[in-house]
This record gives sequence, structure tokens and C-alpha cells, in this order.
Amino acid sequence: MTQSKSKLGTVYLVIVFILMYLPIFYLILFAFNKGDYMSQFTGFSLQHFRDMFSDARLMSILVNTFIIALLSSLIATLIGTFGALGIYGVRSVGMRNMILSLNNVLMVSPDVIIGASFLILFTMAGLSLGFGSVLLSHIAFSIPIVVLMVLPRLKEMNPALIDAARDLGASTGQVLSKVVLPFAWPGILAGFFMAITYSLDDFAVTFFVTGNGFSTLSVEIYSRARQGIDLSINALSALMFLVSLILVVIYYFITNRGNAAHARKNVTRMVVPR
Repeated sequence: MTQSKSKLGTVYLVIVFILMYLPIFYLILFAFNKGDYMSQFTGFSLQHFRDMFSDARLMSILVNTFIIALLSSLIATLIGTFGALGIYGVRSVGMRNMILSLNNVLMVSPDVIIGASFLILFTMAGLSLGFGSVLLSHIAFSIPIVVLMVLPRLKEMNPALIDAARDLGASTGQVLSKVVLPFAWPGILAGFFMAITYSLDDFAVTFFVTGNGFSTLSVEIYSRARQGIDLSINALSALMFLVSLILVVIYYFITNRGNAAHARKNVTRMVVPR
């Protein structure tokens, strides 16, 4: 019975992955199509990638997208790391859970609601829509991601390390820079890469807060797709999928390396006599 359930679970998982990734691979396949339509694959060609890179507006939007992703991720990582440190330092369990719930609001709320809320906020504040509004929005929805990446790492840290550092005369800044941040570094890097991934892939929130001729790739792809089939969109989508895939792989590599190092330390503590 257990084996039967295991096989059914495997089949179900395979079907889910096929439904998720088949449209993506279909889109990527026709990015290499010699023809101009997705109705028939007529041969292999890189023409649509050449068209993509020769489009000055598209390359400008590509640069804008990566600038937004890097800046928002750096700022969100800084704020989210200190936010995680603040939550970690809260002693009351009820207060800590309440703060975590507030932190998670942006992650569980629908993107359309978040985008509309930012639009209303920026309009009321008199902030013109464009680079600044997109950057602030991406920082805001990236902070909870960083907090959720860093906080579990902090919880794994032995509080005795901090007490020992203070007993040895370390100041608060030294404890933070020499003990806490190095221990939480894998979580911080993972949060940074996840924030970049979310920023590059975001459409709904960005769609609401773009303006003044400023756009990102996700919004531009949507706008061009509505005008008709252009396989340079496929080429651009293939490029973005590859970038996102690389970032996710880096994230898992950092996470697994951090977990492996933590496991080795635990083994060392158990084996080495005190």
C-alpha cells in the first residue's frame, strides 16, 4: 500500500512538472525557430536573438531591469538583515509572532492588491511613477523574503557564542560583525539572490507603478505579446528564464553549503571531547 502511494505521488509530481515546464520549453524552442511563427518549427536559427540584441529600446529596458533588481536587492538585503536581527532579539514569543505576521503580509497578499496599494500610495504622496516608484516597490516586497531567509539561520546560532564574545570584552558592534553576521552570511546571500529573482520575474506589482516611459522586461514582454507574435519575445523570455534559473541554482548551492557546514560543526562538537 505504501509503495502504491509512493508511485502515485511520483506520477502526480511528474505530471505537475510537465504542466509547469512544458509551455516554457515550448516557448524557448521556438526562440530558435528559423521562421517567424510558432505554428511550425522550420529549422534552427539564432536570428531572433540577433533581432533582440539589435533592438536599442529592448536593450535599454534590459539594463533598467537589472539595475532595479540589483539596487532593490542590495537595499532590501540590508534592511531585511537588520529586520531579522531585530525580530531575533525580541524575547516575547507573542510579539515576535505578531511582527513575523506583519512581515509576511506582502508575501501572502495577491500581487494585484499590492500593486494597486502602491499605486494609491505613490499618487497620494505626489510621487511620479517611474524608476523611483518601481525601485521602492521592489524593495518593499523583497524585504520579507530576506527576513525569511536570514531569520532561520539566526535561530540556528548558539546563543552561547554571543555570550562568550561579550565575556571576552567584545562590543556590540564587534559581536555583530565578528560573530552574528558571519554565521548568518549564507542566509543573507540566499536572501539577496532570491530578492533578485523575485524582482526580475515580477510583473503584477511593476505593471501598476511604471510610468513616464520607464518599463521593465516583464511589462515590455506583456505589451509586445498583446500586439502580435514576435519570436524576439521568445528569445527574450528564454534569456530571462536562463538568468532566473542560474540565480536559483546559486541560491540552492549557497543554502546547501551553509547547511553542510552547519552539520559538520555539529558533528565536530559531538566527536571532539570537551
